[in-house]
Amino acid sequence: MTGDEAGNGRDDMLIDGCEPEPSQENAVPDGFNADYLKVYYGKLFPHDDMFRWMSYGNDGKHPGCDQSYFGRREFSFTLDNDIYLRFQSFNSASDMEKSINEKCPFKIDIGPVYNVDPAKRHAYAQAGDNGFTPVERELVFDVDITDYDDVRYCCSGADVCLDCWPLMTVAIKVIDSGLRDDFGFNHILWVYSGRRGVHCWVCDGKARRLNNEQRAAIADYFRVYKGNENSQKKVTLMGHALHPFLARSYSEVLQKFFEGKLLCSQKLFSHEERFEKILDMIPDEKVKFAAATSELRGKWLESRRTSISKEDINIARWGTLKKTLHLRSKKVLGLGRCVEEIVFSYAYPRLDMEVSKHMNHLLKAPFCIHPKTGRVCVPIDPDCCEEFDPTTVPTLAELLGELNMGVMRSDGNDEWDKTSLGKSVRYFRSYFLQPLLKSCKEEIESSYNAKLQESKNSLSW
Repeated sequence: MTGDEAGNGRDDMLIDGCEPEPSQENAVPDGFNADYLKVYYGKLFPHDDMFRWMSYGNDGKHPGCDQSYFGRREFSFTLDNDIYLRFQSFNSASDMEKSINEKCPFKIDIGPVYNVDPAKRHAYAQAGDNGFTPVERELVFDVDITDYDDVRYCCSGADVCLDCWPLMTVAIKVIDSGLRDDFGFNHILWVYSGRRGVHCWVCDGKARRLNNEQRAAIADYFRVYKGNENSQKKVTLMGHALHPFLARSYSEVLQKFFEGKLLCSQKLFSHEERFEKILDMIPDEKVKFAAATSELRGKWLESRRTSISKEDINIARWGTLKKTLHLRSKKVLGLGRCVEEIVFSYAYPRLDMEVSKHMNHLLKAPFCIHPKTGRVCVPIDPDCCEEFDPTTVPTLAELLGELNMGVMRSDGNDEWDKTSLGKSVRYFRSYFLQPLLKSCKEEIESSYNAKLQESKNSLSW
């Protein structure tokens, strides 16, 4: 199958810490196991909440509900040995739960809502592009920490630690603020990928109905980092003043993070190759500044860090560079933006643009288990995302160990509620799902009343 057929295999978002570890006699061996998944899907996965989310209020008896809505949503299952089942669809919550429990997918991806049942798409193949086409899909964003490998020195690839994970926190803060303040979206779900990144689901009705061109325009609004591994300069800030969104992001998030965290955690000025990389971002053609950078380079290479700690040297050298740029910027055109461009290059979110631009892109469902780490893809509260620690997210083995401890309710309902998954499900339900469904039902009611009024007006004529 093609990559599109198989889903994009990207990561999602995150959440809370774990409860105390189970006693050793009740512990479940670490690892990703299909038998473990059967227990997880049977006892802990929030099937009903996922159904209510994907129904967007169309699961009730109101005459304005679209009873076919949920049944036109595409789900994709990845089974053991990378077997992909695309265009799965379900008529009800019980159908979905039964299929998940039977197939026990290693990963569940969510696609768009189509104009017809995706499982019956072949019946419409002769109708051309309008026979089977997506009509709704959440606006989604994918941020993967592997895209920051050129600016993080603690880890690389899929590895993540508490020194580089704050780059994901910054991405959440910047993008979430822009979506709410600049576009007016309210129903936004951030999810931990289970390993190395975060996903964002924008679920407002006006976001779900965006076409591909509109999605691409919004994604491009957030796009600042445009370089690749062959580019020395990957951020160029144009104009006499920063765009208000960029200015707000810089002053409220990026500058504080870069100077207060990233400088020291990644030791950006402690090693020659690292500070040379920063100096290379300053325009070479500014001859008057070349002497100043050469002087700085010479001083830094000669430094033996006598009384300065490794952390202090990063802050001190950054301060010297900023001061030098500031003094010279009045005489040399083009230097005024260098400080901001350096900060944006290191700290600004790096989006997978293709995920956001196309309505038919698949994205991994929340509350899946990541097969490499065994961690649950749990929601993250953007209001306190800096408190999130990916190393404490519950694993499949830990959750089953908690089940084995016998702390569950005797009636078997909401068994997740007394495991370390409980806080995540409660957040999803209370702070995301309930406000979203309230808004959806109001929209359904308003649309229904408008159609009634339109019908009455036409009859009066």
